This record gives sequence, structure tokens and C-alpha cells, in this order.
Amino acid sequence: MTHVSPVRVLIVDDQAMVRGSFRVLVDHTPGMTAVGEAANGAEAVELARRERPDVVLMDVRMPDLDGIEATRQICSDPALSGVRVLILTTFDLDEYVYAALRAGAAGFLLKDTPPTEVLTAVGVVAAGEALLAPSVTRRLIAEFARRPEPVRPPSRSLDGVTDRELEVLGLIARGLSNTEIAAHLHLSLATVKTHIGRLLAKLRARDRAQLVIVAYETGLVGDRQGGV
Repeated sequence: MTHVSPVRVLIVDDQAMVRGSFRVLVDHTPGMTAVGEAANGAEAVELARRERPDVVLMDVRMPDLDGIEATRQICSDPALSGVRVLILTTFDLDEYVYAALRAGAAGFLLKDTPPTEVLTAVGVVAAGEALLAPSVTRRLIAEFARRPEPVRPPSRSLDGVTDRELEVLGLIARGLSNTEIAAHLHLSLATVKTHIGRLLAKLRARDRAQLVIVAYETGLVGDRQGGV
């Protein structure tokens, strides 16, 4: 029988009670183990470099160094390329979430997410997938679509992306799953995955979450395209 290593989780929150609750939850779940706790972003970065967790559960608002900057430092460190950051937030922090996704976070959860869904999310992110629930993705994009056009030019362009890939990218940004995209475009699931792989390479995107950011920043999704 092949031995599967447990998913190693680092818990980051400035409230000890919250950290303790998540630690108990993780440690009592088969196939997962907590490898440390951090009370601020600086501690999170230090522990991430020392422990090399699979997933970091990251709060946003913390003293000394917030979760966004900590996420940026972790995700930009080549030595931590295998570490995935899952943001914990509330609906009124959408702008912070957007910044965190741009910094490289794999996705986010609401702080009132049921425990079973938190564990599922950790597993999804550990497996290398981005966690962007369709309903929450749509809410984020709708919020940004109401804002004025960005003053600065986009950091990435859509040059070299085919028309079909643009269709796929637009549907990803609107929160559709691979299965839903396949049905919408009358493609096989394997073909959709191939298109997504090419988009990731062409747009230098870390994961699906980053594709959503590119779609917004380049104007593929937003007011110019009629919103969502």
C-alpha cells in the first residue's frame, strides 16, 4: 500500500482562540496535520520558510505584517513554490481579498464557513487547485465592474491568446467550473483543461485564481464587457 503523507497546514490568525479552533479541527482530521501557528504575517513567513507547509490558512487583518503582504512574500519566494495560501476573510473585505489573490493566494474562504467545508477547501488547495466558489467569484467581479477603469495599464496583455481561449478565460472569470465551461462551449472536459493549461502558460498565471485577476485587469470582464 502506498503511503500518502498528510497535508501539512500552517494556521495564521491574530486571535489565539481562532488559531486553536482551527488547529483542533485540522489535527482531528485524518490525512491532515497542523505544523504551526502564527499570530501575524511576519511569523507566518518565518514559519512557512521553516516548516514548508502544504497550505497556509491566512488571516488578512493582523498587526506588524498583514496577511496580504505575508502572502506576497510567501508566494514570491522560489523556495516556497509548493506552499499554497488560503485566505480567511469576511464579505466586507473583498478589496483585501482581491489584493491577496493578486499577491498569489490560491483562493479564499469566509470566516463563517462550516468546518467541513474548511477541511474540503484545504484539501482542494493542497491538491493544486484554486478555490474560488462560483457565487463568491461572481460577487467579486461584480464589485470590481462597478469601479472606475484602472488608471494604470494592465501588467499582462491577452496577446497570443486565441479566441477560444478568450471564451474559456471569460467563463472562468465568471465563476464557471470546468464541467460548466465544457457544457457551455460544447467541448469535452479534457479539451477545456487543455485550454486552461495553455492560458496559465501564456498569461504566466500561477493558478485559476490568477486567471480571474488577469481577466479583470485586462478588461475582458467588467463594465466594458457588460459586467457579469
